Amino acid sequence: MRLIDVIWLERESGAVVAAFEVEHTTSIYSGIVRLLDLALSGGAAQRHHLFLVAPDEREADVRQQVLRPAFSQVRELNIRYLPYGELRQHREAIARFGAGIKPVEAIARMF
Repeated sequence: MRLIDVIWLERESGAVVAAFEVEHTTSIYSGIVRLLDLALSGGAAQRHHLFLVAPDEREADVRQQVLRPAFSQVRELNIRYLPYGELRQHREAIARFGAGIKPVEAIARMF
């Protein structure tokens, strides 16, 4: 868990709400592996909101990696792609009106 770029914790319990793995120039593969490790380490009942954050121009790379047979559980765990452009475009609205994880989920892309 310590290798994941951003971990969102619930204020009261300290439980993990969401995790964000930012892959600017590093391997998409490594980010997916870290998110899978987090998701699978808590048991089947534990669900987190998991996001792979990367530049818009890397979307094809992200999708290609997710479709690999080795990552078949990615779709089951609802790991989402969060492009920089969506964050840039909506950051002010999220900061002003957002509460909780819903605004981030709204701009993330499913695989």
